[in-house]
Amino acid sequence: MDSDLDEVAAAAVRQHLAVCEPCAKVCEELAAIIDLCKSQAPNELVPPNPDALWCRINNIIESEIRPEPALPPPPEPRRRLWRFTLPQLASAVLCVALVSSLLTVIGIRNYLRPESDDVSSGAGESQSLLEKLMSKVGLADTPQKARERRLAQQQAAIEYWDRRVRERKAQWNAVMQEKFDKNLNIINESVNDYQRILQKNPDDEITGEMLDSAMDEKMQLLREFAEL
Repeated sequence: MDSDLDEVAAAAVRQHLAVCEPCAKVCEELAAIIDLCKSQAPNELVPPNPDALWCRINNIIESEIRPEPALPPPPEPRRRLWRFTLPQLASAVLCVALVSSLLTVIGIRNYLRPESDDVSSGAGESQSLLEKLMSKVGLADTPQKARERRLAQQQAAIEYWDRRVRERKAQWNAVMQEKFDKNLNIINESVNDYQRILQKNPDDEITGEMLDSAMDEKMQLLREFAEL
Protein backbone atom coordinates (compact mmCIF):
# COMPACT_ATOMS: atom_id res chain seq x y z
CA MET A 1 0.00 0.00 0.00
CA ASP A 2 2.97 2.34 0.55
CA SER A 3 4.74 1.18 -2.66
CA ASP A 4 7.83 0.14 -0.68
CA LEU A 5 8.17 -3.35 -2.27
CA ASP A 6 9.97 -4.20 -5.42
CA GLU A 7 8.03 -5.48 -8.41
CA VAL A 8 8.69 -9.18 -7.68
CA ALA A 9 7.60 -8.98 -4.02
CA ALA A 10 4.61 -6.81 -4.91
CA ALA A 11 3.47 -9.33 -7.52
CA ALA A 12 3.79 -12.17 -5.02
CA VAL A 13 1.70 -10.24 -2.47
CA ARG A 14 -0.99 -9.46 -5.05
CA GLN A 15 -1.10 -13.10 -6.10
CA HIS A 16 -1.55 -14.22 -2.48
CA LEU A 17 -4.31 -11.68 -1.80
CA ALA A 18 -6.16 -12.91 -4.87
CA VAL A 19 -6.54 -16.43 -3.41
CA CYS A 20 -6.48 -15.83 0.38
CA GLU A 21 -9.77 -14.37 1.60
CA PRO A 22 -8.69 -13.66 5.26
CA CYS A 23 -5.58 -11.72 4.20
CA ALA A 24 -7.52 -9.86 1.51
CA LYS A 25 -10.10 -8.82 4.10
CA VAL A 26 -7.40 -7.55 6.49
CA CYS A 27 -5.78 -5.63 3.64
CA GLU A 28 -9.08 -3.98 2.70
CA GLU A 29 -9.80 -2.98 6.31
CA LEU A 30 -6.30 -1.57 6.74
CA ALA A 31 -6.60 0.40 3.49
CA ALA A 32 -9.97 1.80 4.62
CA ILE A 33 -8.47 2.90 7.96
CA ILE A 34 -5.56 4.62 6.23
CA ASP A 35 -7.89 6.39 3.78
CA LEU A 36 -10.10 7.55 6.66
CA CYS A 37 -7.12 8.89 8.61
CA LYS A 38 -5.84 10.74 5.56
CA SER A 39 -9.25 12.28 4.85
CA GLN A 40 -9.79 13.59 8.39
CA ALA A 41 -8.26 16.88 9.53
CA PRO A 42 -5.95 16.67 12.58
CA ASN A 43 -8.19 18.83 14.74
CA GLU A 44 -11.14 16.50 14.12
CA LEU A 45 -9.23 13.57 15.59
CA VAL A 46 -8.56 15.31 18.94
CA PRO A 47 -11.42 15.37 21.49
CA PRO A 48 -12.63 18.91 22.30
CA ASN A 49 -11.86 18.45 26.00
CA PRO A 50 -9.50 15.52 26.68
CA ASP A 51 -9.35 16.06 30.46
CA ALA A 52 -13.10 15.98 30.84
CA LEU A 53 -13.35 12.91 28.63
CA TRP A 54 -10.79 10.95 30.63
CA CYS A 55 -12.43 12.03 33.89
CA ARG A 56 -15.76 10.70 32.70
CA ILE A 57 -14.17 7.42 31.57
CA ASN A 58 -12.45 7.05 34.95
CA ASN A 59 -15.73 7.57 36.81
CA ILE A 60 -17.46 4.92 34.70
CA ILE A 61 -14.67 2.41 35.35
CA GLU A 62 -14.73 3.03 39.10
CA SER A 63 -18.51 2.64 39.22
CA GLU A 64 -18.31 -0.69 37.39
CA ILE A 65 -15.60 -2.19 39.62
CA ARG A 66 -17.10 -0.93 42.87
CA PRO A 67 -17.99 -3.98 45.02
CA GLU A 68 -21.65 -4.55 45.62
CA PRO A 69 -22.87 -4.37 49.21
CA ALA A 70 -22.99 -7.75 50.91
CA LEU A 71 -26.46 -9.18 51.27
CA PRO A 72 -27.60 -10.26 54.72
CA PRO A 73 -27.53 -14.03 55.26
CA PRO A 74 -30.86 -15.75 54.65
CA PRO A 75 -32.79 -16.68 57.75
CA GLU A 76 -32.43 -20.26 58.88
CA PRO A 77 -35.44 -22.41 58.05
CA ARG A 78 -37.57 -23.42 60.94
CA ARG A 79 -37.28 -27.01 61.92
CA ARG A 80 -40.53 -28.83 61.61
CA LEU A 81 -41.47 -31.91 63.51
CA TRP A 82 -43.31 -33.31 60.49
CA ARG A 83 -41.28 -33.28 57.28
CA PHE A 84 -44.18 -34.54 55.12
CA THR A 85 -47.46 -32.92 54.31
CA LEU A 86 -50.75 -34.63 54.97
CA PRO A 87 -51.33 -35.64 51.29
CA GLN A 88 -47.83 -37.12 51.15
CA LEU A 89 -48.44 -39.15 54.31
CA ALA A 90 -51.77 -40.35 52.93
CA SER A 91 -50.12 -41.43 49.68
CA ALA A 92 -47.40 -43.30 51.57
CA VAL A 93 -49.95 -45.14 53.72
CA LEU A 94 -51.96 -46.04 50.60
CA CYS A 95 -48.86 -47.44 48.88
CA VAL A 96 -47.96 -49.53 51.95
CA ALA A 97 -51.51 -50.89 52.13
CA LEU A 98 -51.52 -51.71 48.43
CA VAL A 99 -48.21 -53.58 48.58
CA SER A 100 -49.38 -55.48 51.67
CA SER A 101 -52.58 -56.48 49.88
CA LEU A 102 -50.64 -57.73 46.87
CA LEU A 103 -48.30 -59.77 49.02
CA THR A 104 -51.26 -61.23 50.91
CA VAL A 105 -53.00 -62.26 47.67
CA ILE A 106 -49.82 -63.85 46.35
CA GLY A 107 -49.24 -65.72 49.60
CA ILE A 108 -52.78 -67.06 49.71
CA ARG A 109 -52.55 -68.08 46.06
CA ASN A 110 -49.31 -69.98 46.63
CA TYR A 111 -50.67 -71.60 49.78
CA LEU A 112 -53.90 -72.82 48.20
CA ARG A 113 -52.32 -74.02 44.95
CA PRO A 114 -51.68 -77.79 44.93
CA GLU A 115 -48.09 -78.95 44.79
CA SER A 116 -48.79 -81.12 41.73
CA ASP A 117 -49.74 -78.21 39.45
CA ASP A 118 -49.04 -78.82 35.81
CA VAL A 119 -46.20 -76.64 34.54
CA SER A 120 -47.92 -75.82 31.26
CA SER A 121 -51.27 -74.81 32.82
CA GLY A 122 -51.13 -73.96 36.54
CA ALA A 123 -47.94 -71.85 36.40
CA GLY A 124 -49.20 -69.96 33.40
CA GLU A 125 -52.55 -69.21 35.09
CA SER A 126 -50.84 -68.04 38.28
CA GLN A 127 -48.50 -65.76 36.40
CA SER A 128 -51.34 -64.45 34.28
CA LEU A 129 -53.38 -63.64 37.40
CA LEU A 130 -50.45 -61.81 38.95
CA GLU A 131 -49.76 -59.84 35.80
CA LYS A 132 -53.42 -58.87 35.49
CA LEU A 133 -53.56 -57.79 39.13
CA MET A 134 -50.37 -55.75 38.84
CA SER A 135 -51.51 -54.15 35.58
CA LYS A 136 -54.88 -53.14 37.05
CA VAL A 137 -53.24 -51.20 39.87
CA GLY A 138 -50.67 -49.69 37.49
CA LEU A 139 -47.59 -51.46 38.89
CA ALA A 140 -46.83 -53.43 35.72
CA ASP A 141 -47.54 -53.36 32.01
CA THR A 142 -50.19 -55.53 30.47
CA PRO A 143 -48.94 -58.43 28.30
CA GLN A 144 -50.01 -56.52 25.19
CA LYS A 145 -48.02 -53.43 26.18
CA ALA A 146 -44.97 -55.50 27.08
CA ARG A 147 -45.20 -57.29 23.73
CA GLU A 148 -45.57 -54.00 21.85
CA ARG A 149 -42.51 -52.55 23.61
CA ARG A 150 -40.49 -55.69 22.80
CA LEU A 151 -41.59 -55.59 19.14
CA ALA A 152 -40.65 -51.90 18.89
CA GLN A 153 -37.14 -52.67 20.14
CA GLN A 154 -36.79 -55.60 17.74
CA GLN A 155 -38.10 -53.54 14.81
CA ALA A 156 -35.56 -50.79 15.50
CA ALA A 157 -32.71 -53.33 15.46
CA ILE A 158 -34.09 -54.95 12.30
CA GLU A 159 -34.23 -51.59 10.50
CA TYR A 160 -30.58 -50.93 11.44
CA TRP A 161 -29.31 -54.28 10.14
CA ASP A 162 -31.54 -54.00 7.06
CA ARG A 163 -29.77 -50.75 6.11
CA ARG A 164 -26.42 -52.49 6.55
CA VAL A 165 -27.58 -55.36 4.32
CA ARG A 166 -28.73 -52.99 1.55
CA GLU A 167 -25.31 -51.31 1.60
CA ARG A 168 -23.48 -54.62 1.06
CA LYS A 169 -26.03 -56.52 -1.03
CA ALA A 170 -24.61 -55.21 -4.30
CA GLN A 171 -21.32 -57.00 -3.52
CA TRP A 172 -22.93 -60.45 -3.21
CA ASN A 173 -23.05 -63.02 -5.95
CA ALA A 174 -26.31 -64.41 -7.31
CA VAL A 175 -26.23 -67.53 -5.13
CA MET A 176 -25.85 -65.54 -1.91
CA GLN A 177 -28.62 -63.11 -2.87
CA GLU A 178 -30.98 -65.98 -3.69
CA LYS A 179 -30.23 -67.68 -0.37
CA PHE A 180 -30.79 -64.49 1.59
CA ASP A 181 -34.06 -63.63 -0.17
CA LYS A 182 -35.41 -67.15 0.31
CA ASN A 183 -34.71 -67.25 4.05
CA LEU A 184 -36.02 -63.71 4.54
CA ASN A 185 -39.28 -64.48 2.72
CA ILE A 186 -39.89 -67.55 4.88
CA ILE A 187 -39.36 -65.57 8.08
CA ASN A 188 -41.54 -62.68 6.86
CA GLU A 189 -44.38 -65.09 6.09
CA SER A 190 -44.19 -66.48 9.62
CA VAL A 191 -44.13 -62.98 11.12
CA ASN A 192 -47.17 -61.93 9.09
CA ASP A 193 -49.10 -65.08 10.09
CA TYR A 194 -48.37 -64.55 13.80
CA GLN A 195 -49.35 -60.90 13.60
CA ARG A 196 -52.69 -61.76 11.96
CA ILE A 197 -53.42 -64.26 14.73
CA LEU A 198 -52.58 -61.73 17.44
CA GLN A 199 -54.84 -59.14 15.84
CA LYS A 200 -57.76 -61.53 16.30
CA ASN A 201 -56.66 -62.81 19.72
CA PRO A 202 -54.22 -60.44 21.52
CA ASP A 203 -54.16 -62.71 24.60
CA ASP A 204 -52.65 -65.67 22.72
CA GLU A 205 -49.38 -66.01 24.64
CA ILE A 206 -48.05 -68.92 22.58
CA THR A 207 -48.43 -66.97 19.33
CA GLY A 208 -46.79 -63.98 21.00
CA GLU A 209 -43.78 -66.10 21.93
CA MET A 210 -43.60 -67.49 18.39
CA LEU A 211 -43.70 -63.95 16.98
CA ASP A 212 -40.91 -62.89 19.32
CA SER A 213 -38.81 -65.88 18.20
CA ALA A 214 -39.46 -65.11 14.52
CA MET A 215 -38.42 -61.48 14.97
CA ASP A 216 -35.21 -62.63 16.66
CA GLU A 217 -34.51 -64.98 13.76
CA LYS A 218 -35.05 -62.16 11.26
CA MET A 219 -32.70 -59.87 13.16
CA GLN A 220 -30.05 -62.62 13.38
CA LEU A 221 -30.36 -63.34 9.63
CA LEU A 222 -29.88 -59.67 8.72
CA ARG A 223 -26.95 -59.38 11.11
CA GLU A 224 -25.16 -62.39 9.69
CA PHE A 225 -25.52 -61.26 6.06
CA ALA A 226 -24.64 -57.66 6.94
CA GLU A 227 -21.23 -58.82 8.14
CA LEU A 228 -20.44 -60.79 4.96
